[in-house]
Amino acid sequence: MKKSLIIILLVLLVDQAIKFYIKTHFFLGEEYHVAGNWFILHFTENNGMAFGMEFAGNYGKIFLSAFRIVAVVGIAWYLYDLIKLQSPSGLVISISLILGGALGNIIDSVFYGQLFSDSSYEIAKFLPAEGGYAGWLHGRVVDMFYFPIITGHFPAWFPIWATEEFIFFRPVFNFSDSAITVGVAMILLFQRNFFPKKSVDGDSSNNNSNTEANLSE
Repeated sequence: MKKSLIIILLVLLVDQAIKFYIKTHFFLGEEYHVAGNWFILHFTENNGMAFGMEFAGNYGKIFLSAFRIVAVVGIAWYLYDLIKLQSPSGLVISISLILGGALGNIIDSVFYGQLFSDSSYEIAKFLPAEGGYAGWLHGRVVDMFYFPIITGHFPAWFPIWATEEFIFFRPVFNFSDSAITVGVAMILLFQRNFFPKKSVDGDSSNNNSNTEANLSE
């Protein structure tokens, strides 16, 4: 339990520290080239899901925020069961990373609209006297990590996107997104260790031996 809580708190601390710095030092769209043109801090906000994907409409935003809260409660309950059942530590770490990342983005969605002023034309203020830029559950998720490692254009013969520009990796994301991605990747890579299959033959042979032993008594 302690290890899981430490992971969740570390993800939240790092995620929120980065987001607070970006919100209070960058205006929307501002960027800083950390390593040439392949690692850029680019401040953007989104109303939707991970990696800058959008979820349309005012009611859509409320639904998404509410869904996130319900999902986090479900993940937390699942994590509690895993710990209680003494599941593999790798699985517990994976779910802890996913839970910490989900909580980090929920904080943005639920509270940031009230905690910060708008970043569109100036650097946002924390706890502005005139109030925040949006109501509860209407906050925008802060993203900043941008890795346009490969840029170019599709060849003229390429279907659908012929001659159009392509960028890899295009999405702008945050630390919480990274934690979720790492957690999911760990589950996919080590699922055989995390979810070992029960041997049907072994179980049946054990049952048969037990039955024979009972009959011989």
